[in-house]
Parts: sequence; C-alpha cells; structure tokens
Amino acid sequence: MTTLLVADDHPLFRDAIGAVIAAGLPGSRLLEADSLARALTEAERHAAALDLLLLDLGLPDAAGLDGLARLRAAHPMLPVAILSAEQDRRTVLEAIEMGAVGYIPKSTPRDDLLAALERILEGQLYLPPEIMRRPPRPATRKPPNEAMLVSRLTRLTDKQLEVLEGLSRGASNKAIARDLDIAETTVKTHVSAILRRLGVQSRVQAVLLAGELDLPAYLAEHRPR
Repeated sequence: MTTLLVADDHPLFRDAIGAVIAAGLPGSRLLEADSLARALTEAERHAAALDLLLLDLGLPDAAGLDGLARLRAAHPMLPVAILSAEQDRRTVLEAIEMGAVGYIPKSTPRDDLLAALERILEGQLYLPPEIMRRPPRPATRKPPNEAMLVSRLTRLTDKQLEVLEGLSRGASNKAIARDLDIAETTVKTHVSAILRRLGVQSRVQAVLLAGELDLPAYLAEHRPR
C-alpha cells in the first residue's frame, strides 16, 4: 500500500488532494497534517510506511522553505515534494537543491498532478515544465558568459544534447527514453555523462546551466543538417 502525507493548513485543499489521490491512486492511504509540527509527528509515527510527504510552503508554523529544511533534518530518508501556490523559479530550484524530490504547483491540472505523483513515487525527480522554461531573450541580449557555456555544450554528443533538452523540459528518464526510442538505462548513462562533461553535480545544476542559453535555439543552430 502506498502511503502519502499531505501537510497543508487548508481543509478544503486537503479534501481535494485526497479525492484526486483516491481516484487516481487506488489502494493508497492519505494521512493529513495542518501544521509542520503535526507533519513531523505523523512522519515519526508512520516512518516505516510513509512513501511521500507533500508539503505546502504556507504552513502557519513554518516560513517558506524552513519547513522543508526541518523535515530533511528530522527525516533525511523521507521523500518530500513541495505542493504549493508559490511558483517562483528560484524557489523551485532552491527546494530541489535542498533535497525535495519534486515541486508541484497547486494550479497543476488533475491529470498532470497524478502523473507528477506517479513519477515521484517511481523515484524520479519532478520539475514543473512551465516554471523551468525561461522566456526567450531579445535577440540583441547575450549573456556575458555565453562563450563559456557554449564551450561546455560542445562537449556533449548529439544524443546527450537531446537528453539535456528533455531534462530542461522536466521530463523523467522514462519519458526521455520513450521520446528518443532508447532504453531507460541508456538515458541514465547519458545523464551521468552530461553531468561529468558539464562539470556539475546534479540534474538541477545541468538544467540551470542549459537555461543560461536558449537550448532549443542552440540545437537548431548546431545540430547537423
């Protein structure tokens, strides 16, 4: 049985997420907490059975990402995903760097929410594509370190660039494998090579680096005709 805990101080939202999970993840169990203190207590009580904690950033006894930090300190092995109305890109990336396994905006449509939960429960990182996607830069504006970034991207093979493009969209390894018609284990190998060749430590850092350039435009310009 899959056991989830939602920590949110709005009863109507807890009811709504409970209905979504009951319909889309049959057989699962949903625990509830209306404060960080209660979430910590429930996490301790159900430590052996809990598969995922969904954390709102607006709890009355935790400001911003402080709740995530305290949960990570108390339960470092517990997967925690943010489920919040806050959609600032910097907050999303900071949460992931702090150890969150996903970031789901509360505005996410029902089907996409279920897909995100399934991805996280499968052990994949979930990043919301609409937040990760940067608006196009004006043609006249170039980043001062563009030459350095281009030089890093040129270290990647064509296939690795396609995998990086998938990561930048927030796609899971499984989705990238399906899109590129390759094995999921091959995607994992490519991801490891991408991190090594870009000189970064995580998928998020690779996405950040790619975000400094318009990656689709780079691919269109440099991919062989």
